[in-house]
Amino acid sequence: MLSHAARRAPIVLLLLLLGLTGCDPSAIGTSAAEPSGNTQASATGSVHAIPVGAGPRSHYTVQQQPAVGSCHYRYDHSQPLEDPACTPGAISPAVTQANLKSTICRKGGYTSSIRPSSYVTGKEKALNAKSYGYSGSMRDAEYDHLISLQLGGDPNDPRNLWVEPPSPGHKAGAGPNNPKDAVETKLHTAVCAGTTTLAKAQQAIATDWSTALTSLGIG
Repeated sequence: MLSHAARRAPIVLLLLLLGLTGCDPSAIGTSAAEPSGNTQASATGSVHAIPVGAGPRSHYTVQQQPAVGSCHYRYDHSQPLEDPACTPGAISPAVTQANLKSTICRKGGYTSSIRPSSYVTGKEKALNAKSYGYSGSMRDAEYDHLISLQLGGDPNDPRNLWVEPPSPGHKAGAGPNNPKDAVETKLHTAVCAGTTTLAKAQQAIATDWSTALTSLGIG
């Protein structure tokens, strides 16, 4: 029969090896921790985390934008989409599934109470237009929250804002009039009605706003 010391030797050796490699014994046999933020499915089927922004602030400052010409529009059925490398979206830590009734689903006032001033967003819009190489009418382009404020998007994170060109058929000089706005409203209604979850709505619109409703089965 092995002595008590002999039986302990393999265990002691294992613990020494784990200590040398920096491994946590409690992590053996478990998967890696999920990244923070909601996960977003890309067109290739891979999943990555939607960044979490700073959330609402009492005072906003002009945020640094991507380098000039570094962002490129994509199109799906002629609808303009953001560059996911520049604008992956960002969610606000102040909005969760548990507090919907006191935030985005409360009656009136939430989005207006957290929206940055036009003084800030006007400067950001001009800079972001250069990031995307947008040369059209600034009047017809919308400085858009990819994940809208009514879906818990971060108010002033540069990863969540982009100059959205007008959609096909838009009348020049008429100002922003994009079908994405209607998609945002329908998603907001579905989230507040419990038809879908906040995380799913955020993921869908961050992946492709033009197919977000279809992907969630929302008419």
